[in-house]
Amino acid sequence: MTWRVAVEAVDQPEALALVGELDAHLEPLYPPESRYGLTLDGLRAPHVRFVLARDASGAAQACGAVALLPQHAELKRMYVRPAVRGRGAAESVVNVLEGIAVANGYGELYLETGVLQHAAMAFYERIGFRRRGPFGDYRDDPTSVFMEKALGRKEPG
Repeated sequence: MTWRVAVEAVDQPEALALVGELDAHLEPLYPPESRYGLTLDGLRAPHVRFVLARDASGAAQACGAVALLPQHAELKRMYVRPAVRGRGAAESVVNVLEGIAVANGYGELYLETGVLQHAAMAFYERIGFRRRGPFGDYRDDPTSVFMEKALGRKEPG
């Protein structure tokens, strides 16, 4: 399946619906202190790029973001609707977010996911992420898995 992935505003009904679906999925799985997703205000921050993946009909089916922080780039708010999982949306989203990180000078991409997100962890490992310890402001949390991936740097000029 072909996906059109682009940076878009989170303040639109389709984006808000996807973020809400992700929150509804995670809420019963993890305590509030172990849910590290960016808030809507966080997704609007100038250092965050939020993307939607749209199918051939133009409907938003997946989302993700990259936070371009001083010390690292971090993948945030990845979600693919269950009906379209396994059709390349997640990989398309990550490819665009990795490109944004590389274009902004980052050589690695980090993420935190939950220990119960088995399919997500398998996906991330398949596309080159490796487990690591906590990074940035994260603390060691038994409900979290931390991962990183080396990115190809953009050559100047």
